[in-house]
Amino acid sequence: MASKDISFDSIPSSIRKPGKYFEFNTKMAVRLLPGNLQKVLLIGQRMAIGTVAAAVPTDVFNDADAATMFGRGSILHSMVAAAITAYPYAAITAIALDDAPAGTQAAGTVTLTGAATAAGALTLWVGNDRIDAAISNGDTPTIVALALKTALDRAPDIPVTATVNLGVVTLTAKNKGTLGNTIKLISSFAIATGLVAVIAPMAGGATDPDIQAALTPIYSAGHNILCSSLMDTASLQKLRTHLDAVGGPMEQRGAIGVYGNTGTLAQATTLALSINSGRTSSILVPSTPSLSWEVAAAYAAVIASEEDPARPLNTLALTAIAPSPFANRLSRTEQENALYNGVTPSEVGPGDKVQIVRAITTYTKDPQGIDDVSLLDLTTIRTLDYVRKACRERIALRFPREKLSSRTADKVWSELYDVLLKLEELEFVEQVVENKDKLIVQRDLQDANRLNARIPTDVVNGLHVFAGRIDLYL
Repeated sequence: MASKDISFDSIPSSIRKPGKYFEFNTKMAVRLLPGNLQKVLLIGQRMAIGTVAAAVPTDVFNDADAATMFGRGSILHSMVAAAITAYPYAAITAIALDDAPAGTQAAGTVTLTGAATAAGALTLWVGNDRIDAAISNGDTPTIVALALKTALDRAPDIPVTATVNLGVVTLTAKNKGTLGNTIKLISSFAIATGLVAVIAPMAGGATDPDIQAALTPIYSAGHNILCSSLMDTASLQKLRTHLDAVGGPMEQRGAIGVYGNTGTLAQATTLALSINSGRTSSILVPSTPSLSWEVAAAYAAVIASEEDPARPLNTLALTAIAPSPFANRLSRTEQENALYNGVTPSEVGPGDKVQIVRAITTYTKDPQGIDDVSLLDLTTIRTLDYVRKACRERIALRFPREKLSSRTADKVWSELYDVLLKLEELEFVEQVVENKDKLIVQRDLQDANRLNARIPTDVVNGLHVFAGRIDLYL
């Protein structure tokens, strides 16, 4: 370098041979903010017939490929299908878990008695999948059971297999573990008077796989949304630990975790309080026929559909997720309770669509146990992650081989201020000019090769509540 304001990366200052030498400098080329593509990682169980082994992250682009990769009707296959249905353009990676060797499969039965005195049909709902078996006048329970098994066999995407013994159809979950116990079975008859169907709910599934087997291989992968089919406390706490590690100041690969709840409000809030993480979010769709892992995948895909990190997800629909029965839908008071206890509530909107009320995290208390709303809304952590990404990439682009002189801090300050102004233009942050004096870049007092910065970030909040007073004048 032989100039005060111009430095060269490739042209040495020691040249003596005459010539005109030019190098290309791309450090100043990018003046815009980075993109914000949201990559979704689905974590769920595979079947042995799947062509992709466990713990291998694999990009998935359609339902049919997922069926081949992970086994048709497996938990992970149905998660992929639900995510693509909710948002067809999601960038999806799936990583499979093998069933726990000591696990057991849940099973349930449909027991038929009587005899058909009229033609009709038996309808069996397996989760949100409808299975119809035709019935002729005079059919015995054995004949109807065989017809039902045939109809079930024609639906390979459902999460159970069927066997028949006389008038009893036994349904067995395709994957081992506790999730099989949550598969809902509902039957009904269209005419066919004289037949009775008694359902024994799915039960007996035990011992889930260890989610850590999926988390370890993707530690450095950089996914934005991690969706877990497992929703027990131990699994979600391991997910929390993973998210805190990859999203921390050293790794800086900010991500959020997502899971689904289909039980009661009390169960959902108890679980959320045991997680208490600003990087984890759950949605509650109580008693929906849809499977909890389908709800989780649909929620993750909807989050991924919104690349503006500060924009609320209120009213966005979880396409193809079945609405809760009327008796189980959350009242306004219950929704408020969920929002105060770390659970994203759902409601049923026009067209029987399941919609997000307000997407929040499970974080409700600080380490001292004091109520803390700093990371209440999911948009807050997503915005902070994006601000960090924008600042980091700008500094990396502008100063890849920078010397640290008395002028460096001012140059870095200028770049950070420019990033904040651009973030304000997109309404990700605000009050940038007002907080200008709080932006500080200074040399470290102990390390001669280090700069430190304080970056004021007033994130843009969502418009969740509007209150108006209507004054009557007579």
